[in-house]
Amino acid sequence: MNDQIFFGRQQYLDLITKRMRDLRAGYRQNMAILGDELVGKTSIILKILRQWHDPCVIAVYVETRPESLQAFSQRFIGTLLYSFLSNSGRPLQENLNFLIEKSTPYIPKTVEKIRSILISTQKRRSAALFADLLSLGENLYQESGKHCVIIFDEFTNLERMGIKNIYCEWSKLLMVHKNTLYIILSSRIAKTRSILAKELSLLFGNFEVVTVEPFDTKSCEQYLASRFKGYDIGSREIRFLVNFCAGYPFYLNVITAAVCQSSPKPLADVLEYLLFDTEGILYQRFSLWLKRFTELSNSEEDLGVLRLISAGHTKIKDIAHILKLTRAQLASKAARLLELDILTRTGDFLTINDRVFSFWFMAVYQEKLVSLTPAAQHQKQQFIEHIQAMIQEFHVQAGKPLLERMMDLLRLFQDDLAQVERKKVRLTQFREIKPVEMTAPRLRQGLLGRSHDALWVMALAQDTLTEEDITAFAKECKKYRNKLELRIIISTQEIEMNVHLRALEEKVITWNLEQVNQICDLFSRPRVIV
Repeated sequence: MNDQIFFGRQQYLDLITKRMRDLRAGYRQNMAILGDELVGKTSIILKILRQWHDPCVIAVYVETRPESLQAFSQRFIGTLLYSFLSNSGRPLQENLNFLIEKSTPYIPKTVEKIRSILISTQKRRSAALFADLLSLGENLYQESGKHCVIIFDEFTNLERMGIKNIYCEWSKLLMVHKNTLYIILSSRIAKTRSILAKELSLLFGNFEVVTVEPFDTKSCEQYLASRFKGYDIGSREIRFLVNFCAGYPFYLNVITAAVCQSSPKPLADVLEYLLFDTEGILYQRFSLWLKRFTELSNSEEDLGVLRLISAGHTKIKDIAHILKLTRAQLASKAARLLELDILTRTGDFLTINDRVFSFWFMAVYQEKLVSLTPAAQHQKQQFIEHIQAMIQEFHVQAGKPLLERMMDLLRLFQDDLAQVERKKVRLTQFREIKPVEMTAPRLRQGLLGRSHDALWVMALAQDTLTEEDITAFAKECKKYRNKLELRIIISTQEIEMNVHLRALEEKVITWNLEQVNQICDLFSRPRVIV
């Protein structure tokens, strides 16, 4: 996202900015910013850099790419010197020789080392070269008193430069470079967590892990309302896009821009252009990614797993049964998809991380593969009808009361294990599901789910939840006796920390709509948007 349409993300902006400011005060806390591709990690960092101004702390942002070590070294040095000179008030050029010349009077020893590094890259001396590059931050501090914040975007691409023992060398520097703050960004969540746990796990210099999540429902609605200001877009369409985009800023941006440019075309026609038309930006993006993926070995087996999940078969036992595999065999086949962060395993479920891609894979890619006619017009009409049916189904579900939506969701449970907000939950297959009226003053609506050995008592909170509500609900639950009782309050509003703590004391689980929607995603159901 560019600066004009950057939205929200204040909690991440505040935390990262605080860590950068703390460096000047002598406190260094390295950071790892993780999140799915397109979730907005880079946008957050660039937003900070556009606003950052501290004469004693310079920020060096480097996008790592699959390139030679020589090319990387030149870009890194150029960015470092440009950032160093940027507050000098003099006009600058994005030319390495120019930057070296202008920097020499201020940091001659650092420039001398830079020249030595550049000579080494020309002679292809790669040993210790990466360590020398990272040491420039400390050299610059010794000469100028300026701290460095070095930011590597998609840092796992560093491995492609052929640097031997890269993390071993880096870990040594992290221990001694106390005036340099490292911030690494990565979409390879599983791989990065493994690197941090095994390769960069240190007594001093450890990385603080921050996971960037998609927009929550409220933020999505606010974003869309601001983008559609002045356009004739109804609340029904806004709610559908909140569900469809799943909180990913990139998709919200692309689709809202297309809707505004195409107004007053129907939403289904706009999505057809973006996703089905070969000139559409999302069609081209997904096609290019899939082309690269299919060039990998065993990709056909991986596509078979994706095919089933995108069609709604998210349970591991169902996928294994359809593919005629044991669960162990399926786990082996799904391992690469999990490692590449294409899939996420949630208990007994596998889901595709990118829901928009999942829809495209099922509704466009698969349909074109099995089509018996090359007539694009026929396929186009089918896609539009598919989109229209999906929009209509969403509106039907959205029109139901929350109590009815929850009853429908509970009927899908079949004793599978799920993970909701880092906690494992057995989704009990109930023999009885019924609404109950609560006596708690502010929690009147409730649900009872009963099986032969388990009982769920649920209450729905439409207003802001209070500690008194927790206490009243816990007291209400005492009249139900069962050794596997789960007490759950579902709140349509944000839940304050003191209320969470009170719920823990009373052994009450509190879910907001984001947690409910995690379960909806497991069953490929439309999200609940109040």
